[in-house]
Amino acid sequence: MTDFLVLDVFSETPYGGNQLAVIPDATNLAEAQLQKIAREFNYSETTFVFPPEDPAHTAKVRIFTPMMEVPFAGHPTIGTAVAMAGLGHGPDMVLELGVGPLVCYAENGTARFTTRAGLDQMGQPDIALIARALGLSADRISTSVHAPVMASLGLPFTFTELTDRAALSAIVTDISAFRDGADQYPATLDFAQFAYVRDRNTIHARMFAPLDNIPEDPATGSAAATLAAYLSQLEGHDLNLQLHQGDDMGRPSVIGVQTRNGAVTVSGSAVKVMEGRFIVEP
Repeated sequence: MTDFLVLDVFSETPYGGNQLAVIPDATNLAEAQLQKIAREFNYSETTFVFPPEDPAHTAKVRIFTPMMEVPFAGHPTIGTAVAMAGLGHGPDMVLELGVGPLVCYAENGTARFTTRAGLDQMGQPDIALIARALGLSADRISTSVHAPVMASLGLPFTFTELTDRAALSAIVTDISAFRDGADQYPATLDFAQFAYVRDRNTIHARMFAPLDNIPEDPATGSAAATLAAYLSQLEGHDLNLQLHQGDDMGRPSVIGVQTRNGAVTVSGSAVKVMEGRFIVEP
């Protein structure tokens, strides 16, 4: 029997935000079981916590989507930090992730982490392909600030600014376009799409990764961090943004993201909604 927790991340109240399963002690699990367990929970991510490789750190954390292991993701980092704080760790922590050690702070149901990973701009997909993937006409894609751009701080997304909030709500994804995009850009893993509209420091966004069994994600901290890093670089100054996601799917989320001197800090709340044990096969 292995203990688990389920948290709603980037929400102050249950049943909002993005669901996360946390296995706070995964030392007795076999390697082959990790992906199976993540697929069984079928949340956008599940985290498995192990003793740190460096004893000066808090823990080693591995992150799995239903389909693959990923080196970094935002809501799993925030949710795992809040879960660890609830188990007596912190408030200052260092979590070992696939992108390296990440400094975190978690207390009273909120957490933040700062990444100094370099921004990787990976390409500019054709607008017609993005419009197809999002089920929108091309004239609802705004290019006044930037064309659709692939970028990553450890997990790649395509970022597309739309003309207005109505366009964001009108998205109906076309999985065949995602397959075409993944074929053209295999380094993006699943051709994940992050569409947004911006009003000064407020951003409303939606994220889709159907090839990774994530039809829509209620909150994507890694994408929020990457978008902030990209816009900060584009505009030549630091930013303090509040990002709203999940409203169109009934799971409202709020992500805080700040840039400062090349570093990006992501912050948010998480609330525990379930705990229990699962049976592990021999």
